[in-house]
Amino acid sequence: MALSTQPYKGARDFYPDDKRLQKAIFNTMRTVVESFGYQEYDAPILEPLDIYLAKTGEEIINEQLYSFEDRGKRKVALRPEMTPSVSRMVAGRRQELAYPLRWYSIPELWRYERPQAGRLRQHWQLNVDIFGEASITADHEIILIADSLFKAFDAPEGSYIIRISSRKLVDHFFKSDMGLNDDQFYQTIKLIDRWHKIERADFHSQAKEVLNDQQYDSLIKLLESKSLDSLPENTRNHESVKKLRQLVELLQASGVTAAEFDFSVIRGMDYYDDIVFEVFDTDPENMRSMAGGGRYDGLVGLFGVEPVPTVGFAVGDVTLLRFLQLHKLMRDFAPETDLVVILIGDVYKQAQPILEQLRNEGLNLAVDGTDRKLDTRIKHAAKSGVDGAMFLGEEELKSRTVRVKDFRSGQEKTFTIDELRQSIDRWLNGE
Repeated sequence: MALSTQPYKGARDFYPDDKRLQKAIFNTMRTVVESFGYQEYDAPILEPLDIYLAKTGEEIINEQLYSFEDRGKRKVALRPEMTPSVSRMVAGRRQELAYPLRWYSIPELWRYERPQAGRLRQHWQLNVDIFGEASITADHEIILIADSLFKAFDAPEGSYIIRISSRKLVDHFFKSDMGLNDDQFYQTIKLIDRWHKIERADFHSQAKEVLNDQQYDSLIKLLESKSLDSLPENTRNHESVKKLRQLVELLQASGVTAAEFDFSVIRGMDYYDDIVFEVFDTDPENMRSMAGGGRYDGLVGLFGVEPVPTVGFAVGDVTLLRFLQLHKLMRDFAPETDLVVILIGDVYKQAQPILEQLRNEGLNLAVDGTDRKLDTRIKHAAKSGVDGAMFLGEEELKSRTVRVKDFRSGQEKTFTIDELRQSIDRWLNGE
């Protein structure tokens, strides 16, 4: 029986065109976060299972985690997220690091879930975290970076919205105003996280199983409010609301126009403990969370050291790519190869000094030294997507000149070897 050519379900093959796109997206990510002074790190894709059992969301642990026992009888897991790993790393060098610590990564992650539009089992995710800053400035900076990232991809105004809330506000309202017991609190938190993901009728029926009529009415009123001023009067003066107002003012001063208060933003992870936010696509075909994060001051402390105040966010490549496609923000990326060098005759050895010179001058050259017919080699060079081909034979070696064919226009031009680097880009760009 022949082996299947398909990748594992929920995973992707990256052909060169796909990899170029991924690389371009990652380069934009790196450019944005590094402009804010963040440094890149990485960690193993395999982690001890325990670091996820401590604080990762119940849905991930029970339904989505790739976990197994290795040959040393250790329980391990493919990382489904990066936050526990970076918290472990910071805890490991807690006293050696210089704070505030600004780190980012673009790791490969795995979650066993049903593949669908904008969601796969294998994905990459930009993670951005600032450690050691307890003030609202860290929350502001992280949200500003998220907004700057979408702007860097030329996202039109109104194409996305940043919804912000506070877990402290949620705790206060549920316990003090609504009087929920621990079980109601837990069930309601999980339910609210699905507010934008399920039909209202389903939400209503599920909520009625947890809350009485008065509690349900209070919850709906809060979920439908779109400003801090619409909160119940006895809640408006809570410290969490004052902090949210301060954050909104900072975001407005920074030119972030897409941010608004939304009580329904809970974040599914159990480690968030203060400001939280999510970035949503406004396209009706994709009204889902694309990025999110918030403050999690207690996670580093789970590793037996003093807690470190922390704020972070993440955006996945699959959800981001779908956003770029729906809003027609995609563009084609040319191959990294500048020219295909087609050798004429048995000149492979003699051509090496010239090829080395041109590569040292910054040209990326792929060499076709096969004995196929010239027309066939030209055809395959053009099919590879490069802009042109350079012909190099005995005559060109003697005269130190080369012929270059522009595949887009069909024109040919002769250059000296020494002027090629300076002239080729201008010619291929039509200058």
